[in-house]
Amino acid sequence: MTLQNQSICVFCGSRDGDRPAYAAQADALGHALAEAGWRLVYGAGDVGLMGRVARAAQGSGGQTFGVIPVHLLDREVGKRDLSAFIVTENMHERKKVMYMNSDAIVVLPGGAGSLDEFFEVLTWRQLGLHAKPIYLLNTEGFWNPLSALIHHFIDEGFAEPSLAGYVRMVSDVPALMEDLRDALSSRRLSAE
Repeated sequence: MTLQNQSICVFCGSRDGDRPAYAAQADALGHALAEAGWRLVYGAGDVGLMGRVARAAQGSGGQTFGVIPVHLLDREVGKRDLSAFIVTENMHERKKVMYMNSDAIVVLPGGAGSLDEFFEVLTWRQLGLHAKPIYLLNTEGFWNPLSALIHHFIDEGFAEPSLAGYVRMVSDVPALMEDLRDALSSRRLSAE
C-alpha cells in the first residue's frame, strides 16, 4: 500500500522566531514531505517559517498548495511560484480551503494566527466534524504551555478528557513523519 498523494496542512509562523531550531525544523519538514511524495498545503506566504517550509519542499521537488487571503498578499509576500496558488477573500475561507485540501494537520511554532488555526481544527475534531490527525511539532518544548492549557481545560471541567487525545505532540520531524505514516495508513485501511 502506498501513501503517495497525501496532503499535509502546515500551520506555522510568518516569522522565524528567535531559536534557530524553529527554522531548521521547518526546513526539515518541507524536505521530508517532498521526499515522502506528500503535498504541502500551507498559507502561501514567503516569509518566516511558512516561506521556509515551502522553499524546502520545492527544493526537494515537492508539490505545494498555497492559500492566502487577499489582504495578506503584500504582508506575507504571497509566493506565486507554488504548484497551486489560491487567493481567498478572508482568513476564515483560507483556513477552510486549507483544511478541505489536506489529510492531516501539523502545527509548527507560531503566534496568534497559528493558535487560531490550531483551535479551529481542534474544535472541529472535538465536535466530530472530522477525524484527521492533528500534530504539534514541539520544537524545543515550544508547545508545552499549550499542552498544559489543554489539560487545564479538562481539569477544570470545560472539556472531556478525549480532547487531549485529538492532538499528538512530537519532538522533531523524523518522529512526526513516522507517526504520520502510521496514522495515514490506519485511516486509509479503515476507509477501505
